[in-house]
Amino acid sequence: MSAPALRLGTRRSLLARTQSGHVADLVRARLGREVELVEVTTDGDRSQASNTSLVGSSSTGVFVSALRDALLADEVDLVVHSLKDLPTAPHPGLALAAVPTREDSRDVLVARDGLTLGELPVGSRLGTGSPRRAAQVAALGLGLEIVPIRGNIDTRVGKVTSGELDAVVLARAGLARIDRLDLVTETLDPLQVLPAPGQGALAVECRESDTDLVAALGEHLDDAGTRAAVLAERAVLATLEGGCSAPIGALGEVVEGEDGDELWVRAVALSPDGALSVRSSAAGRLDDAVGVGTRLGEEMLADGAGQLGQPGPVDTQTEQGEER
Repeated sequence: MSAPALRLGTRRSLLARTQSGHVADLVRARLGREVELVEVTTDGDRSQASNTSLVGSSSTGVFVSALRDALLADEVDLVVHSLKDLPTAPHPGLALAAVPTREDSRDVLVARDGLTLGELPVGSRLGTGSPRRAAQVAALGLGLEIVPIRGNIDTRVGKVTSGELDAVVLARAGLARIDRLDLVTETLDPLQVLPAPGQGALAVECRESDTDLVAALGEHLDDAGTRAAVLAERAVLATLEGGCSAPIGALGEVVEGEDGDELWVRAVALSPDGALSVRSSAAGRLDDAVGVGTRLGEEMLADGAGQLGQPGPVDTQTEQGEER
């Protein structure tokens, strides 16, 4: 008798369903299990539909909690998140079972007339809902007007095609997953704009008590290099969250070292206007990813990262809700 189909919880948007469909295909191919998608509406989706800003919200995980609730209520067997949506603290009863191979983590520009960031005239209106992107673009000193926006990919791109904005900054991964890379006018170098911790990666969660499923997903879907990189990035963020409310970017990469592969992590914390920043990097073993990220975050706090932002919790949720 064949095993029952696994119920995979997903948000309803095109990108979320595409990401979930990708994981479903991996499960079918590598675990030999059938999968059915179960749609779940999150608080983040509802606030987005009503165009309610998330900036200043006291809660994190607004695009995550409903999926986790469905998982804990046994309404679904596993869920897929954009990993940068996940709060850094572990959730009781749930396991991060797999982090599949990551998409390109970089940010991209979608601009009118095929322009690059450096070609946009002074005073051009650039849209982003991310304090991290806004601060890093402002730090480049290009004289752009940065406009806060929300919405899905089509909504944001539509503000450019309608002429309301001259450009928007999005995550490359989201456009790649829905086959819209033709929109990109420039891929931004991480030396200019470091991505959000976990950007481009997916997180597959299930119940800790489903030990066989946790083990199978870890064995067949997890990518060790991707997991090490994002664990380090999230450790930087978790460490800075304790004493820093500044916009934060981080990127971990597996590079060739003298004794084999090693993990290299870069991070930046900025004042909201981009005028001040603390940048640092660290390297270490892949099996010490959390340690590498934690030490890097502590070094940045010692260098003054805690004095860059305004008092209060880190506003991580403003970049949540898909790879945008």
